[in-house]
This record gives sequence, structure tokens and C-alpha cells, in this order.
Amino acid sequence: MPSSTEIPLIDVSGVLAGDEDAVRRAAAELRHAYQDVGFWFLAGHDVPQSLIDETFAAAERFHALPMERKLVLKANRNNVGYLPLRSTTTRHAALTSTRRPNQLEAFMMKRDLPDDHPDVVAGKLFRGRNQWPAEEELPGFRATCLAYSAALERLALSVLPIYAVALDLPADWFGHAFREPSFTLRLSHYPPQEPTPEVEEYGIAPHADTTFMTLLAPNTVGGLSLRTRSGTWIDAPVIPGAFLVNSGELLRRWTNDRFMATPHRVINRTGVERYALPFFFDTTYDYRMDCLPTCCSADNPPKYPSVSYQEYQIEFQRLNYDHVRERDGVAPETA
Repeated sequence: MPSSTEIPLIDVSGVLAGDEDAVRRAAAELRHAYQDVGFWFLAGHDVPQSLIDETFAAAERFHALPMERKLVLKANRNNVGYLPLRSTTTRHAALTSTRRPNQLEAFMMKRDLPDDHPDVVAGKLFRGRNQWPAEEELPGFRATCLAYSAALERLALSVLPIYAVALDLPADWFGHAFREPSFTLRLSHYPPQEPTPEVEEYGIAPHADTTFMTLLAPNTVGGLSLRTRSGTWIDAPVIPGAFLVNSGELLRRWTNDRFMATPHRVINRTGVERYALPFFFDTTYDYRMDCLPTCCSADNPPKYPSVSYQEYQIEFQRLNYDHVRERDGVAPETA
């Protein structure tokens, strides 16, 4: 049995080529990753390194804009746009006593829907147009973000058969749940932190993601660490060209706790600016997640009620994002 502190590396090139044996082999590795570790490295993908590099450069260019220009795009009711430094506080996790704001600023985008899309017309939360800087201000920024999101969406969809087989389901089982996936691309910036802070402060405090799947582009600047089953924190290594992938709370609930949602954190004590490109991938907006049939039985009944991506995100964002708390009239909290 591989170590529970060693992050598995799964080569998906055979899966992308349609090799059924490769799907079964990858599924066995994924089962170990999500039952024993919580993270895995995805190698053998078809996302061009040039596109990854361009998107990191886009993140750096955006965060170099003057603050007054970024604030024009401040995150709205759909939670797209700019999140200023210290405007999020991790309240949904019990892994730290701090309630200090995260040392993180970010630009967030979702699926770019037209104004006449029925969900946009109906004013549904998280279903609206993105907020973009002017093309003359950041040439190519929008095109790069859209191209990267499309590439990551294709990659995430292509590995769903691995998840299904790992959970003893038919390879195509998740197709109906991801007919139009929900996703968020976050261009994150973590300024350097003091090497020995006097207070407990994080780039982002210990937490588990809410997602079905999160894909992190290979990052040459460290700072991310994850907590093993034993409670030990280990630094996530960097494998050139490999995405670091983790599950989140929605997959954990959907599998009745069979798969983990592993706590992780960022502390940027590298002395340099750190940028990151988390891509949060989830089901269709209104798809209801009932406990998977292979994850419950008479002796192991479902532990969680049915929930949709929309419902779960409303509660999560109301808890953690200051602008959402203001929108929904939640009383401010002192640090």
C-alpha cells in the first residue's frame, strides 16, 4: 500500500486516448488518492504549457493594475470580478482559531453567459456575465482566461470516467450530472508574508474546498501545504507539467464520506509574489446530488440530504465572503 503522505501521480494519457484498461488502472490509483491522501497529481494531459504560462502571466498583469482600476471590477452578487486583499475570511473550517482575513486577492470568472440566457434573464445567482477589464487596458486578458477555462473544462470532463469507475459505477455515469458544468477560475495573488509572524495569519487559512474537483496549475513558487490523515501538515511538491488535483466537500457528501475533502492552506513565506490558478469544477448549476448508489446501503444509509451546487454555494459564500455577507445582511464579525 502506498504511503498516506505520498501524493500519487496518475498519468491520464491512456484515458484521454480511450483505453478502457487505462481507465481501470487510473481508477484504482484515484481510489487510493481520495480514500487515503486527498490530493493527486494529474500528468499526461493535453493542456499546452504555453497556455498555462500565458494564464499565469495574465494573473500577474491583472494584479499589477492600479487599485482604483481593479475596484471598478469588484466582485458582484454572482461572485465574479475582483476580490481585494483581506476581503475573505475562512469561517467554514474548524482547523484554526484565527478569524483574521486571508492575505489573498483574486480575480474570479465563471462561464461567460450571454445577456439573453434564461438564467441571466431570471437573475439566478452565479449565472451572469463576467466582469472584464477593458481590452485596451489588458490586451488579450479575456481571451486567455476563456481559453484556459475551456481547456480545463475539457480536461475535467475527460477524467470523469476515472471517478465513476473508482466509485464502482459505469464509466459514463457522471455524464448526466455535468451536462453544463459549473466552474470558477480564480487568478490568485498571495503577497509575501513575514517569515515569523507574531499572529496566526495565512494567505488562505486551513480549509477544504467545496468542490467536486479542483485543478491547480503547476506552480514554481511554494506555499501550499495539506494535512494528512494523521494531522501532519506536508508541503505540496511541484512536478513540472502536472496539475495538482483535490476533491472537496461536495464530492465527500456525494460519496457519503467515502472520498475525502482534504484540508489545505497557503502561507507565502518565500519572499516573492505568489500567483495561483485554482479551477473549481462542479456539477450543472441545479443538478441535485443524492448519495451515490454505490456509497450507501441498509447498513450505511445516506448521511447528508440532497443538495445542488447552487444551494451549497449560497451558504458557503455567505459564510466566507465579506461582499456576500453585506449583500445578504449578515452582521459583520470582528477579528
